[in-house]
Amino acid sequence: MVKVDVKYTKLFINNEWVDAVSKKTFPTINPQDETVIAQVAEGDKADIDLAVASAKKAFHRYSEWRKMDASQRGVLMLKLADLIESQARYLAELETLDCGKPIKEAEEEVYFSASVIRHYAGKADKILGNTIPADGEVLSMTLKEPVGVCGQIIPWNYPIPMMSWKIAPALAAGCTIVLKPAEQTPLTALAVAALIKEAGFPPGVVNVVPGYGPTAGAALTNHPDVDKIAFTGSTEVGRIILGAASVGNLKRVTLELGGKSPLVVFNDADVEKAAQIAHAAAFANAGQCCCAGTRTYVQSGIYDQFVSKAAEIAKKRSVGNPFDDVQQGPQIDKEMYTKVLDYIKYGKESGAKCVAGGDKMGNVGYYIQPTVFADVQDDMKIAREEIFGPVQSIFKFDTFDEAIDRANDTNYGLGAGVITNDITTAMSFAKYVRAGSVWINTYDHVTSQTPFGGFKNSGIGRELGEEGINQYLEVKTVTMALPKKPQV
Repeated sequence: MVKVDVKYTKLFINNEWVDAVSKKTFPTINPQDETVIAQVAEGDKADIDLAVASAKKAFHRYSEWRKMDASQRGVLMLKLADLIESQARYLAELETLDCGKPIKEAEEEVYFSASVIRHYAGKADKILGNTIPADGEVLSMTLKEPVGVCGQIIPWNYPIPMMSWKIAPALAAGCTIVLKPAEQTPLTALAVAALIKEAGFPPGVVNVVPGYGPTAGAALTNHPDVDKIAFTGSTEVGRIILGAASVGNLKRVTLELGGKSPLVVFNDADVEKAAQIAHAAAFANAGQCCCAGTRTYVQSGIYDQFVSKAAEIAKKRSVGNPFDDVQQGPQIDKEMYTKVLDYIKYGKESGAKCVAGGDKMGNVGYYIQPTVFADVQDDMKIAREEIFGPVQSIFKFDTFDEAIDRANDTNYGLGAGVITNDITTAMSFAKYVRAGSVWINTYDHVTSQTPFGGFKNSGIGRELGEEGINQYLEVKTVTMALPKKPQV
């Protein structure tokens, strides 16, 4: 086991490291061997109140942050990105320790996160309003201003990228932040907080409060001095947050929620390449991905050949210690581990054909075999519900219209993919499928420049791209009367 130095376990409020008011702590668990990594300060309502007060003070019109030139905000963000890259290996090891992500993937995600911060750093001084040819003897214009104090709640599956997706557009816009990391993975958010201070951000601009959803998370979403909530996580919790955001005040809300994404493979596809794309779509991050392409629809002409290839690839997928050169580490915790194994059991009992995997791996740690089900029917539980684990379901279809209807037959709409060599088929699929992101002959290709978010129960609003920063801006219309005739 690689030894990783855990440097930060306290709350980060007003650029200071503090214990929780209650003095309580909670354990963060290593999913590789189920041991305790460290005890972390457990924030609750009292700590959220302090953090929000700090963020509110930092947002005051005469504060250092609000008086700072927009271009200088960008300079601080660029410095933060450089610091994150300088600590890439350490942050990756900390991430792998805390969530079981393979070390190579963790390090790639650190560099991606730095690129997101750099992208929005470049936007900080390019937030532009408009002049408007309004009716009447007036001059009208719009100003774009930061929305205010932002509560941000991030998930455990991509802790550093999700932190960058949240803080980067908010900082570029000039907002202040109280961020609650997932209780399963608090360590890298705290390590990045230390770099935020080192980069020179004023006190109170970014505050990080680890804790549990029903206490710290609820206090943040209910707080009357929080102007916006941004949340990534399950649809179930998203509904709770949406309701809570109307308590005390009407907060702006951005929600990036669950998914049950379809990947449709047509007869003209190269089976080998299609199976590889579909494998990556379903099993990336041990299946712990909100837009995972776990519903694989394959046209009948190549179905049997595709199933055989998908099973072959899954059986060769390397699973083990994430500090080694493997493709898949453990699931995040015992709760999710048990949930995924239950879904695999349901799949077998419902009549789906398990052609690869189908069981746990070993007796220590939360490891599960990459599992492939064939002959899956649309009404099966594994076809309808988000599993969030290394399970691929393969369905057979005959016609284009059938594929579209079945792909859209879900409460979710986060991502979708199509594999075909026919441009008309590809673009028709992109037109008719109901999903926030559509990938053609690839899958889950997400960049700083491209907006990401969902239709239906997969969320509200968008992150990344131009739309990402707009979620943190208010539009103010300013109209000034003009004399009908200038006095000379």
